[in-house]
Amino acid sequence: MSLEFLLTSLVVVLLPGTGVIYTLAIGLGRGFKASVAAAVGCTLGILPAAVASIIGLAALLHTSALAFQVIKYLGVAYLFFMAWRIMKDDTVMEMPEDKSQIGYLRIATTGTLLNVLNPKLSLFFLAFLPQFISPSAPNATASLIWLAILFMMMTFIVFVGYGVFAAYAREYVIRRPDVMKWIKRCFAGTFGFLGAKLAIAN
Repeated sequence: MSLEFLLTSLVVVLLPGTGVIYTLAIGLGRGFKASVAAAVGCTLGILPAAVASIIGLAALLHTSALAFQVIKYLGVAYLFFMAWRIMKDDTVMEMPEDKSQIGYLRIATTGTLLNVLNPKLSLFFLAFLPQFISPSAPNATASLIWLAILFMMMTFIVFVGYGVFAAYAREYVIRRPDVMKWIKRCFAGTFGFLGAKLAIAN
C-alpha cells in the first residue's frame, strides 16, 4: 500500500457522483441513521465491480460491446427512475413515520443498485487497481483484494461524513418547505443529468 494510492482513492471517493448525491438526499430527508444505511448500500454496490475487475470480468465488459451497453442502459434507466422518484415520491425526501429496519434495508438496497448498475465502476477498477501492484509481485491477487477492501472502507467513511453533514443541515431544511422543494429539484435534476451523461458516454 502506498500513500499515492490512499490520496488518489480519497480524491476519487470525494468526487460527487450518484452515491454521494443519494447519501446526501437520504441524510437530508431521513436523518443520520438512514444516511448510514445509504452509505452501506453504496459501499456494497462497489463489491461486484471490484470482484469483476480482479477475476477479469471487467475485461470482458470492455471487449464485449453488447454486455457493456446492456449494463450501461440499465444504469441509465435506474438513474432516471431515481430522478422521477425523488420528484414524485414525498417519502424519499421527507421524514417517514416508519423507522424500522425494513426502511433502512430498502435504502441500502437502492444505494447498492445505484453502484451495481454503473458499468464504469468495473472499468475503473480494472484501470485503477493494477497501477499500484507490480505484475511480478508475489500474491498479486491478494494485494488487489486488499486494495479493493481499502477503497471500500474509505468510501464508507467518506459517505458517512457526507451523511453527518446532511443530517446536521436537515434541521434547518425541514423547517423551510420551500428549501426542501428546491433541494428535491436539484437532486432530481442531478440524477437526470448523470443518467443523460451516462447514456451519451462512449
